[in-house]
Amino acid sequence: MSNKKVDYENIKLDEYEQDLEDNFEKLIELPPEEEKKRIEMLVEAAKEHRKNKDKRITIRIYSEDLAKIKERAKEDGLPYQTYLTSLLHKIMTGKLQLKTA
Repeated sequence: MSNKKVDYENIKLDEYEQDLEDNFEKLIELPPEEEKKRIEMLVEAAKEHRKNKDKRITIRIYSEDLAKIKERAKEDGLPYQTYLTSLLHKIMTGKLQLKTA
């Protein structure tokens, strides 16, 4: 992930992309009753997500290790706590394997 800022003002869109941009509001417009149902569904989903979301923990970590973690997180364009959470999640889901001695 990069920390580069995107200059959206100078992006050149092709004809199809420009048509999508110009008509975006029309593409997602719903009848009022459907919109109300969609909002209710999204509110419920957000409540459920919050219920099952984060648990906060406190850990002690060596200063040198934390400095390296912060450096790698910055390289990936992430806050270091998000970077650590991502690493732990990848390990626990088997998407990242640790080397064993």
